[in-house]
Amino acid sequence: MASNLTRLHLHLVSDSTGETLESLVKAGLSQFESVDAVKHYWPMVRSEGHLDRVLEEVARVPGLVLYTLVARSVRERLEMRCAVLGLPVIAVMDPVIAGLERMLGTTARARPGSQHRMDAAYFGRIEAINWTMEHDDGLLPNEWETADLVLVGVSRSSKTPTSIYLANRGYKVANMPFIPSRPLPPELFALKTPLVVGLTVGAERLAQVRRARLLGQDVGGVGAAGFGASYVDPDVISDEVAAARRLFADRGWAVIDVTRRSIEETAAELMNMLNARGEA
Repeated sequence: MASNLTRLHLHLVSDSTGETLESLVKAGLSQFESVDAVKHYWPMVRSEGHLDRVLEEVARVPGLVLYTLVARSVRERLEMRCAVLGLPVIAVMDPVIAGLERMLGTTARARPGSQHRMDAAYFGRIEAINWTMEHDDGLLPNEWETADLVLVGVSRSSKTPTSIYLANRGYKVANMPFIPSRPLPPELFALKTPLVVGLTVGAERLAQVRRARLLGQDVGGVGAAGFGASYVDPDVISDEVAAARRLFADRGWAVIDVTRRSIEETAAELMNMLNARGEA
């Protein structure tokens, strides 16, 4: 593969043969140059059990997930799991079917995405997902004032998957990694509108997660070459976690300990915080 090509993994999930997805992807890719697209085909996915087996493979090679699924429970499970994995997911037929319904004045028989009405709330959710992905990992801090929520935490404290999970519920979320040796952007301390929350994690658990990442066992598949030895040093990690907690306390930010929480539990607590703030 030429060095100037961008590698892109595409997961095509369908409850049929997947020919429709293949045609759409082929047409879409023709509009981009210098892309090395690796397509992974997952046809005839019609049950949650089958989907779970597929997602185990998807997690090993993360990428963009495109799907044509009719069964509501399977669709919802796919979107939920992709949110947890931090993977973008697109229901490719939804806009087409919605447009046809509007023009014909009737409802599709088994419309993919029938649980997602193409109304203001639906488009708001799509906007939130796009916004959150554009403001991941400390990007564009000058735009954070328009966020609903800003998460701050040490590396591997589940900032990105939590952000994407909340974006799927319509929240615009930015996240910022805390690295003691690097100054945080001044925009973070000037925020007035967003709720800023610190995510903390037990040092022992954090060391386990980081060691797994160095071994390439997490969904990102990042090897050891990109990190120094201090990344998994227990003493360094303890100091890093302590420094983050001091920052959160000094700034008066709300804090959530994610050590024993799932992404769903952390997200639920954050939504409760946002709702309570809105009612105050």
